[in-house]
Amino acid sequence: MKIHATALVAPGAELANDVEIGPYCAIGEKVKLGDGVRLHSHVVIDGETEIGAGSEIFPFVILGAPPQHAAYKHTDPVRLVIGARNLIREHVTMNGGSSVGRGVTRIGDDCTFYMGAHVGHDCIVGDNVTLTNNATLGGHVVLGDYVIMGGLSAIQQRSRVGRHAFVGGLAAVNSDVIPYGMVWGNHARLEGLNLIGLKRRGFSREQINTLRAGFRALFSQSDGPFRGRVEAVADEFTGSPEVLEIIDFIRAEPLRPLVLPERDAPKG
Repeated sequence: MKIHATALVAPGAELANDVEIGPYCAIGEKVKLGDGVRLHSHVVIDGETEIGAGSEIFPFVILGAPPQHAAYKHTDPVRLVIGARNLIREHVTMNGGSSVGRGVTRIGDDCTFYMGAHVGHDCIVGDNVTLTNNATLGGHVVLGDYVIMGGLSAIQQRSRVGRHAFVGGLAAVNSDVIPYGMVWGNHARLEGLNLIGLKRRGFSREQINTLRAGFRALFSQSDGPFRGRVEAVADEFTGSPEVLEIIDFIRAEPLRPLVLPERDAPKG
């Protein structure tokens, strides 16, 4: 364990093996750092915050600060749970959970948060998620595994983004994004599937072609009411777990509407 002489570690903080804490860091009394966590200089970690093994955190990051919520009271517990092997770059902020939400903000494993990214209170972030520079999550947002958010994009409170989706830079997302979808614009529109991401992650040509067919069947506005198309696609694509994942996402009880294509003929 290496703790710089200028770092402030409160009594009660739990530090596992091989933790490194750089100059001028401040660690609160309820913080838990897993094996091999490395903090560069000027990192502030407060609240009931847990950070998983092998995570690396760069200067001027603030983790576990109180929720940015008008109903927050200073006596409320503030809990943030961060998984293993996360890379958190300069000026990232993550708020703990609130008493009006889940009570905890959760980050999965193997995520990357680039400069200035923000995770609001009560969010749930899956595994292998990437938030690029200044990407922002409002409170209560849910991101599935392998989601990528481009620079300066933002997700409105209580929205959902399905697995393997891509949010383009500068996109303002105020609705739910289907799994495997790709959205951009202000406000964001569904522009097709995240084909580049699917290829990078090893989805087969057959899987991708089936997804494209299902996407077109769902979002072709010339083929009757949307709910009817959902049921028809569910019946037609029973052999595709990926298409059925989109169907399940749509059928869930959302707090936001779906991001939909702007044009009549979706790209897929």
